[in-house]
Parts: sequence; C-alpha cells; structure tokens
Amino acid sequence: MRVIASSVRKGNIIEHEDGQLYAVLSAESFHPGKGTPTTQIDMRRISDGVKTQVRYKTTENVERAFVEDKDHSFLYSDGDGNHFMNSETYDQVSVSDDVLGGQKIYLQEGMKVILSVFNGLPVSIQLPQRITLEVVETEPAMKGQTASSSFKPAILSNGARAMVPPHIAVGTRVVILTDDGSYVERAKD
Repeated sequence: MRVIASSVRKGNIIEHEDGQLYAVLSAESFHPGKGTPTTQIDMRRISDGVKTQVRYKTTENVERAFVEDKDHSFLYSDGDGNHFMNSETYDQVSVSDDVLGGQKIYLQEGMKVILSVFNGLPVSIQLPQRITLEVVETEPAMKGQTASSSFKPAILSNGARAMVPPHIAVGTRVVILTDDGSYVERAKD
C-alpha cells in the first residue's frame, strides 16, 4: 500500500527500494521556511537488524507493508526471548530483543501490547503510551529549587532512569511516557 512519507509513524513497517522490510523507529517531518519540506525516517531492517536513516520529500510515496496488528499480553522474559500470549487464541509467541529494542525495559507482567505480525513473524511492538512506575532512588529535594524549571535524576523500579521534578521522593509512583522515558505526572493511585 503506497502512502505519503509524512504519514509514516513509529512502529510502521515499510518496504524499501531494496525490497527489504524495515521497522520505523522514528519519523520526523521538517518544514524549512524556504525549500522543500522533508521527512526523515530512522528504521531497522527486519532481516538482520541493521539501522539506517532515509530522507524523503514529504509528498513522496513510500510502500507500506501489510502487517496484522494483534493484541497480546506480556508473560515473561527468559534466555529464549520475550514471551507474549495472543488475547483471542491464547497462542504463545516468542519475540527477540531486536524487535523490542529500547522498549524492553518498560515491559511489565500482564501488560497489554499490540504485536505487528508479517508472514507469521512478529516484526514490531506497540506498548501502552504511558506506564506507572515507582521511584526507587533519587536525590533529596533542595530548598530554593522551583518546581517549574528544574528536574533531578531518578532511578525507577524497572531500572530505567528519568528526570523528575524536585518534589518527587523515593517511593512515589510516577507516570512515564514509553516513547522517550520522560516524566508526565505523579500517579493518581
């Protein structure tokens, strides 16, 4: 299916000119004041995991591969891979770390995800946009810091690092974006 380059999003699977399938890691459109708007796409070749970067004119056509998106639940990780269960058929599938990339750290037992499957093989994953984690280590708040402009480093319960406002203390549950690992808000639960 042909689509314009500016409509390509993270997680899409595209067929490049070389006939190979690529998973889109990020897609960013640039609109300079003068000149042609472009879309830069960072992608990973599915067959061997090689990363590449391509720049298209935003109106240029790109071949988007037909993949099936299926709901799965995360079960566990072991030496053989990361195991997911199809929510409808209860079939289990193993996904390699290459497919998950940097998102593996955000997987939680029982988490609902969407696996994109091409010819029976999982090729990309979409995690929930936001997850709740607990702060396990951070610096104490300092007097005089304003909450609006400063952030301090924190280590979360899954081992990830994030920048949090000064009022967040150890034991506080926070909402994190899975796309970039950034702090959103204090959890409401």
